[in-house]
Amino acid sequence: MESILVLLLIFVAVSAAPSPSPSATISPTNNSTCPVAMNYVQTVPWNISACHNFQPLSFQNQTLTTPCCQTLLSLFGIALAKNLKKHSLFQLPNLPTSISCLQDFQSNLTSLSLPNNLVSSCFDPLQFVITPNICAHIQNIQDWLTLLGPTPQLNTACKPDLTDTNQCNMCVAEGYKVQQKLSAIDGNDSHSQDCFYFTALYMAGVVNEFGPESKGALSCILILLVNSQVDSKNGHHGLVFGLIIASLAFLVIMLLGLGFYFWYTKRKSVENLLAYGNLQEQGFSLRLRPNAVLTWFEFEDLVRATNNFSPQNFIGRGGFGSVYKGILPDGTTVAVKKLEESDSQGDALFYSEVEIVSNLKHRNLVPLRGCCVVDEVDENHILEYRRRYLVHDYMPNGSLEDHLFPTKLDNQNTKKSLTWPQRKSIILDVANALVYLHFGVKPAVYHRDIKATNILLDADMRARVGDFGLAKRNSESRSHQNTRVAGTRGYVAPEYALYGQLTEKSDVYSFGVVILEIMCGRKALEVSSSGAPIFLITDWVWSLMKSGNLGEALDTFMLGDGKSARNIMERFLLVGILSSHVMVASRPTILNALKMLEGDIEVPPIPDRPVTHGHYVMYSGDCSGMSSGFVSS
Repeated sequence: MESILVLLLIFVAVSAAPSPSPSATISPTNNSTCPVAMNYVQTVPWNISACHNFQPLSFQNQTLTTPCCQTLLSLFGIALAKNLKKHSLFQLPNLPTSISCLQDFQSNLTSLSLPNNLVSSCFDPLQFVITPNICAHIQNIQDWLTLLGPTPQLNTACKPDLTDTNQCNMCVAEGYKVQQKLSAIDGNDSHSQDCFYFTALYMAGVVNEFGPESKGALSCILILLVNSQVDSKNGHHGLVFGLIIASLAFLVIMLLGLGFYFWYTKRKSVENLLAYGNLQEQGFSLRLRPNAVLTWFEFEDLVRATNNFSPQNFIGRGGFGSVYKGILPDGTTVAVKKLEESDSQGDALFYSEVEIVSNLKHRNLVPLRGCCVVDEVDENHILEYRRRYLVHDYMPNGSLEDHLFPTKLDNQNTKKSLTWPQRKSIILDVANALVYLHFGVKPAVYHRDIKATNILLDADMRARVGDFGLAKRNSESRSHQNTRVAGTRGYVAPEYALYGQLTEKSDVYSFGVVILEIMCGRKALEVSSSGAPIFLITDWVWSLMKSGNLGEALDTFMLGDGKSARNIMERFLLVGILSSHVMVASRPTILNALKMLEGDIEVPPIPDRPVTHGHYVMYSGDCSGMSSGFVSS
């Protein structure tokens, strides 16, 4: 199953391929006619239900990842595979040809009573035009053979009928090996998905003896959901007879247990790997990188793992839902986060977090194991509520906040249990995680919610950053101006809370506040019973530094390790002050902050700031959902 899921990623590369230039294309014999017929759209038994009520979303990148667009991408892959077989080209020769094919594609979709804006909403004609700047400069089959030579294992595994699961698994495995070889030849990681795409077209169009329109190639290679109906007349009669018997059986069950039926359909219509789940898993998985391994859990598995989400398994509650401890059948302990949002915003947060976290691999990040989507419907099968679950590795030592600020419910007599070596290690771990997010992945990821509750501790008390529900890729914020401000009071950078200006320095500010919390043993923000701020740690530490009494800010619990350790502690404090500076330009990058913490570079003189900035906290209470226009006014 894992190897099959890997191939779900293939066709997203089409939309990710770089826009080609006209000079890079190959002129066809007739540059205004599509080289392959598109009437297969009306004969292939594909499931059109995902496109019946299609509506483009607000943002183009969101529309492209809808189940309908992803289904159409696989469906159009049939034409590309047939073109490869007929003309030896992995993509279409030029822009006019691509436009012609897409027009024919839409005409055939329209004949099925589907909306006439499907193709224009889901595709850009340029994405299907051949260019040498993807996947080892391959443009045609001769290029492929020149680079790879004979591929007997791939030919043997993918030639037969792929409706057989074992044969499909072998084909996918061999295809993955070929893709890896192509990626190694290319040497550019960003072309990896393009090589997946080319491999799939070669497998379906050239190698498989039944062709890309066969059910085996459709479901195994092109990952296209097909209807269960068969083509033969006898098969059709058998299907009708089976449906009649099934309907009678269903009526009997209805008469025997009508009440249970209504309760069951009301409570859960949870089939992640059927119907909606198949479309959702397909549409979502296409957004992941080829090396992402993600498990789609059945809801019943999570119910068993958490003892029906019992209070005894409750771990905590965050800004986006509740977290429960669970034990999987293999004995693995996990944390199951139940997200609360039921609207489109909840969908956006869910897919944003899953897509981002599943592609991040670092020792100081909380790993994502998988997810689950549950649809609750009424007796008329109308969607009432959608619940989403994320399954993470369990962190046995809880959050940083649990140890810095334990409550009476924690049954801890000691106010603070973290030693200086532990605090130092945690700060460095968080810094390394942010260095990876800002510099280790492309595009960079901005966490936007670095705080003590989102820093978890594993069995060895090593810190791991979690909860990426608010994370954004740099490519999503190129203008650095965001109308939707999100974060937590006391941790949000002033320029972001007031004006919606999001940069990597926004995470640095939050990190600086966390350093101060760890070193001082005090919360970032303390409020009165009315909710008004009465203490802001950045202002407090700043005033102590300006008066020459910085050492008084240190938590007395960790003192006593000698003068040398105290000097390092004060250096950590200074880095926290500099990182949480009001002025963006005065903050270091997270990489330089890490070097200062480790003593590789000196902490520079800290620039003065114009005024204390406690006033901005008044406007950054629940930052999620506030517009920058409202805040700034």
